Amino acid sequence: MELQSLTQTLGSEKIRTDKESFQNYGKDWTKHISANPSAIVFPTSTQDVVNIVQWARKNKVALVPSGGRTGLSGAAIATHGEVVVSFEKMNKILEFNEFDQTVRLEPGVITETLQNYAKEKGLLFPVDFASRGSSQIGGNIATNAGGINVIRYGLTRNWVSSLEVVTGEGKVLHLNNSLIKNASGYDLRHLFIGSEGTLGFITQAEVHLSRPTQNPTVFLFAVPELSGVMKIYHSFKKQIPLLAFEMFTDVAMGYVLKHTGLKPPLSEEAPYYVIVELENDSENTMETAMAIFESSMEQGWLTDGTISQSAQQAKDIWRLREDITEATSPWEPYKNDVSVRISKVPEFLTEVDQVLKTEYPAFETVWFGHIGDGNLHINILKPQNMTSAEFIENCHKVDEILFEKIERFGGSVSAEHGVGLTKKPYLHHTRSHEEIAYMKAIKAVFDPDFIMNPGKIFDESN
Repeated sequence: MELQSLTQTLGSEKIRTDKESFQNYGKDWTKHISANPSAIVFPTSTQDVVNIVQWARKNKVALVPSGGRTGLSGAAIATHGEVVVSFEKMNKILEFNEFDQTVRLEPGVITETLQNYAKEKGLLFPVDFASRGSSQIGGNIATNAGGINVIRYGLTRNWVSSLEVVTGEGKVLHLNNSLIKNASGYDLRHLFIGSEGTLGFITQAEVHLSRPTQNPTVFLFAVPELSGVMKIYHSFKKQIPLLAFEMFTDVAMGYVLKHTGLKPPLSEEAPYYVIVELENDSENTMETAMAIFESSMEQGWLTDGTISQSAQQAKDIWRLREDITEATSPWEPYKNDVSVRISKVPEFLTEVDQVLKTEYPAFETVWFGHIGDGNLHINILKPQNMTSAEFIENCHKVDEILFEKIERFGGSVSAEHGVGLTKKPYLHHTRSHEEIAYMKAIKAVFDPDFIMNPGKIFDESN
């Protein structure tokens, strides 16, 4: 590969070709897919990115964007000798506009860094998830990341007021200029949000902030029946603006307690657990919440519960949900991230769970999800007596069953992790042939040489 001209343009300190860097920057958190990049480049400016794209076009080299690499769909994996473009050195918070309550920043800023910066300003960046300490804003925008607060604050898309992007032609676009009202044709900003780097690379973004939540309070409930989860949700939702509503199973709880050494939080065990977070901003809110709790107990929807009395207690309750991924990682979990309409969650979960128990009794499945937005995470753990290859082969058979049900339920094969490589074969279960054809046509406009993260979401040649 002709790297000499790129080295002369960027400088040798911005290019790495060693094996350690290939393994570190060549892939994301997706397991079972090997990385095979040809070089890693580290731009420090928009002009660097332009130069990289122009070089790639001239030399017919594919590019793969790399942020915090916390994705789970393979969207940031270089599998066929691509050059990886890491944005970790473009990590500056550039400007705070106090009047507009916006922050302009580079794509390599860590999510938690932005959250802490907003807190210092007396404000809130509400998009939040367990990988906040390593995920980057550019990647969050490129995948339209969700997380635990979607029920109240929406997806990343809701907080992006403007973008600067470099397209596959090497052109720089400035999209929306942080206008609240802008009825001047197509809003290309939203086209790039969630595009997984297939149209262009984000080089700057401006996000708006919110007022901080007042006294967030967390409940944990033990729930004996899946139907009770939805009844509790409905009761809270119609009376109190919720911040989060999460569910996980006793299997998930067991792995977290064993991994963390935390003590069981409740005296009563149950097959399902629910975390409810709300803004305790008035005496009336707490009275209403306690009335719902007591009513749910009387009707048998829950058998036990607790409420956080301090910030540390709230953090410990949330660990039961947020530490599931880390606690199960030694079992090489095969992950699926799907969504259906909220009202369809119990029926869908029951059907899929029954299939897994009947057809794949050797598999242990860890369920958890953002029930308040219909998003379920399905983690199948690899049996110790099964090779990784056998395990993946069987999981792909599970995928066929799962995604056929997703199609029947009118759901999505990817709720918040993107399509990448892992969901690409199943995209047709969520998107029609016509939709996919239009997406390919859009890519051809912005990336005529098909060098921007090719082979992700769909195959350009098909």
